[in-house]
Amino acid sequence: MHTFISRAPDPAPALNEYAVSAEFYDVLQAQQDELRVHHLYGDAVRGARLGVLDVGAGTGRVTWMSLRESRVGVHAVEPARAMRTSLMTHLASLPAESRTRVTVHPHPLDRAGLYDVADVAVCHNTVACLTPAVRRALWPSLAHALVPGGTLLLQLPPTRLPGKDVVRHFPAQRVGRHEYRGRMVMSADGARIRARFDYWVRAGRRVLREHTETFWMWPASRAEVIGELRAHGFKPLPDPTDESVLALALDDSGPGSPG
Repeated sequence: MHTFISRAPDPAPALNEYAVSAEFYDVLQAQQDELRVHHLYGDAVRGARLGVLDVGAGTGRVTWMSLRESRVGVHAVEPARAMRTSLMTHLASLPAESRTRVTVHPHPLDRAGLYDVADVAVCHNTVACLTPAVRRALWPSLAHALVPGGTLLLQLPPTRLPGKDVVRHFPAQRVGRHEYRGRMVMSADGARIRARFDYWVRAGRRVLREHTETFWMWPASRAEVIGELRAHGFKPLPDPTDESVLALALDDSGPGSPG
């Protein structure tokens, strides 16, 4: 499963979201995720003519890819302070030309005040972390941020609860004399999915540090998500090659158009 997911069932993100995971994400997961976002969204981003909207930017994999693959402005929306701090640190190392094309928004999309800023929007590893009510509240903000005819690409939530615990180990990575390891354990918890991330740092056989952080996801079927988006003027496009991604176009009449 994909691991860039948000924390806690509260509608409003807390400032300490990803306080643990932000340290380990770039070391353990970012290289693989970078290849994945190129595969999933690269073609659409290369075709952007107005702007790219990255919702749930995290440490910036979609944002960086968008800066490399397009010449348009990029809006990176990331409310979690820990992830946004890492994102800003990475952006500071980019050439000035790239930095002037990216704007980082520290609020959820419905508070960012973005209207008609992009013709391509990407929600990578984002929608699964939202409660059903918060997920449905995201769609009108996306419709307002996109221009009519714009494209939305979103990674779908899991369709159902796991029948048993699902464990994913991240490949160990060495940084100097230390080895970084991690795993994700997904399990059903009522109507939600609990995703527990365990991290540890070793020096030889000695464990120097251990950390755990728990996140939540809410399942939703492809048909359910499409139905919600139709009410805000989105129409599904032919499915991308990866079944985990849903592609939609905003009706030429704009938000609220019949689907």
